[in-house]
Amino acid sequence: MISKYTFNGITWIDLQSPTVEEVASLVDEYSIAPMVAEEFITETVRSKVELYNNLIYLVLHFPIDHMKKDGKTEQEIDFVVGQKFLITIHYELVNPLHEFFKKFEVRALLNKEGKDAKEDHAGYLFYHIIRELYRNVAKDLEALHPELKKIEQDIFGGREKDTVRIISEANRKLLNFKQAMRYHYEALKSFESAGKKFFEPEFIFQLEAITGEYNKIKSAMDSYKETIVDLRETNDSLLSSKTNETMKILTMVTFMIAPASIIPLVFMMNSDFAVLHGPFDFYLVLVAMISTGLITFLFFKYKKWL
Repeated sequence: MISKYTFNGITWIDLQSPTVEEVASLVDEYSIAPMVAEEFITETVRSKVELYNNLIYLVLHFPIDHMKKDGKTEQEIDFVVGQKFLITIHYELVNPLHEFFKKFEVRALLNKEGKDAKEDHAGYLFYHIIRELYRNVAKDLEALHPELKKIEQDIFGGREKDTVRIISEANRKLLNFKQAMRYHYEALKSFESAGKKFFEPEFIFQLEAITGEYNKIKSAMDSYKETIVDLRETNDSLLSSKTNETMKILTMVTFMIAPASIIPLVFMMNSDFAVLHGPFDFYLVLVAMISTGLITFLFFKYKKWL
C-alpha cells in the first residue's frame, strides 16, 4: 500500500509492504539506485546507512511494545531521504508513523501553517518523524517504571518467590528494547556524517539532535537495567536469607530431637532392664524424651543459637 502527500514543496511517500510494481514506479520517479530498491522488498537484518548523489538511504529497527504471535519484538523502517522527498518503507503497521502521517495529512489539506523558510528540504521532515518515533519508544519504556515500583513493593512485602518471575519478565521486555536498538548509535552517527555532506550547514543542529534523542533512550534503558539488577540482587539476597533461616531452624530441630530419639532406641534393645517391668514404663520413657528435648532446647537458647 502506498500513500503520498506533498506539502510546501516536500513530498512524503509511505509504503507498507510494498509490491514490486510500487517500488518500480518510485525508482523511475526519484532515480533510486537499483541496489537500494531491491532492499525495499525484503527486510534487512541490520541497521545501515548509504549515501548517494541524490539521496541518503537509512535502515533502522524499532522495538514493538508487545511481543507478536510470531515472536517478533522489533519492526524495520527504511528511510530514503532526498532534497525534496522522503520515502518511508515498512512491512507492517507502525503506529507512531501512522499517527504522524495523519497529522501531516491534515496539515497538508488545511494548510494551517505557512512555509518555514528554514525547513526547505526533506531532512527536516525526517527529523520530525524520527523524533516522534523515539518519543514513542520513550513512552513505551516509561511503562516499565510502575512495573518496577510494584516489584519493589512485592519484594519488601514478603513475596520474594513470586517476584522472581516478574523480575525476569521485566528484564525480558528491556532486553527486547536493547536488542531492537542495538545498532542505532552507529547508524545515526553515519547518517550525521552523510547529512553534513548532503544538506546545508544549518541542518547540523538537527542532525546532532537526532543522535541526542537516541542518547536519551539509551540513558533510560541503562537506568532501568541498573534498577532491575539491583532489584534482582535484593530479591535474591532476601530469598537466600529466608532459606538460610529455614535451614537453621530445621537443623536446630533435628539436633533437639536426636538426643530424645535415642532413648526409646536404647530401651528397644534386647537387654533386660528392671525399669521396663513396671506398669508406667511408657510414661517413664516419654518423660525422659521430653526432658532431654527441653534440656537441649534450653542449652541452644543459652548459646544463643536460636
